[in-house]
Amino acid sequence: MNDYRYDVEVLHLLVSPAHAYFGRAREGAADVPTADADHAELVAGKGIVGDRFFGKAAHMDAAVTVFAVEALEAIAAELDAGPFDPLLTRRNVVLRGVELTPLLGHGFTLESGGDVVTLKAGRPAHPCAWMDQMLAPGAHKAMRGRGGVRCQVVSGGLLHRGPAVLTSPVPLDPGKAGDANVLRPSRLP
Repeated sequence: MNDYRYDVEVLHLLVSPAHAYFGRAREGAADVPTADADHAELVAGKGIVGDRFFGKAAHMDAAVTVFAVEALEAIAAELDAGPFDPLLTRRNVVLRGVELTPLLGHGFTLESGGDVVTLKAGRPAHPCAWMDQMLAPGAHKAMRGRGGVRCQVVSGGLLHRGPAVLTSPVPLDPGKAGDANVLRPSRLP
């Protein structure tokens, strides 16, 4: 098996003990404590220590969301808005320098600060309607197909902000990190 290595940067590590948007359609966004951590502890089969999805049975296979900041930059350019605060997307791991969609269904590693964690990208991370309010009108639609990937933690450890290496079993094109990916054709106009 070939391994493909990519130099990336971990820009943000969002850790939040509560949901800011989920289940809050009437109340508005919650003001919840959110850390942009220097490092985060990932635990196999559970997620990120201290995060809202940690140890939740319904989210074991999707406890960590990985997102390419290039997607957010492309959305801002398309909407002639921004720059946007990446933490408003509520994605846990914001990277620069990697195309994520080809990772779906595959395990991959992130090596940072001398530590290695292994994740498995299980499904796309679909944006919620809150993106129109939190980022800009039209952001929800613009983020479709490039909201990142929801991952299971296969082997834990510390993930650090800063320079990192992503090792993938499939080739990736960092130049496509901000591109929208249509995973299946839509019947809607």
